[in-house]
Amino acid sequence: MAYQAGGQRPAPRPVPETPEAQAYLEDYAAFLEAVTFPSLVVDHRWDVLLTNSAFRSLFREVGPHPTAMPGDNFLRFVLFHPDAATVLGDHESSWCLPMLAHFAQTTERYGHDHGLQAIRRDIAEDPIMEAAYRHGLPHWLRVVGERAAEHDGAVRPLRHPDPRWGATDCRIVAETTGTLKDLDWTRLTLVLREARRAPVRPRRPRRAVSHLSVVPAAD
Repeated sequence: MAYQAGGQRPAPRPVPETPEAQAYLEDYAAFLEAVTFPSLVVDHRWDVLLTNSAFRSLFREVGPHPTAMPGDNFLRFVLFHPDAATVLGDHESSWCLPMLAHFAQTTERYGHDHGLQAIRRDIAEDPIMEAAYRHGLPHWLRVVGERAAEHDGAVRPLRHPDPRWGATDCRIVAETTGTLKDLDWTRLTLVLREARRAPVRPRRPRRAVSHLSVVPAAD
């Protein structure tokens, strides 16, 4: 999938307005750190507010990128980072298209959000990603159903840099407490499964410009 988009550097993370909410988030960060599986807290733009050590370990071999680091904006990482496919298995069908579907739903709800508009511009500036958004995504949703845009409960493949996990799957568990809901934030946890016993395919190289498989090739 695409990664050429330059975009804008992530905006500063929002800060809770009240001391009580700030204190809650400090304690929630400590709680998140105690979780053994990769976990992050995001807002509706997928800006990352909190991560734990397990999340950072999962993406520790990802190279630098000016706008699409996994700890800055997870949507941008999935769509635009050239190393995303080295960690996210079946990158196009299991990660990019569900994220694009969720993004399309979110833009309907937050149509005038500047952060979402910036992501939409970056999608439009990348020919492959724009083809996925306009043509591949509607076709994919017709085949798999609207439920595919939901993250909670989805099982998706990963390639963990730790050989104890290796090529495995994770179930995404999406949760929001009352306080997080008030902030319009959501916690996502990637519940890892034991490594697959089947032979591991070589890690995919950094993506170069190529045809998108969900969009029919031009004659």
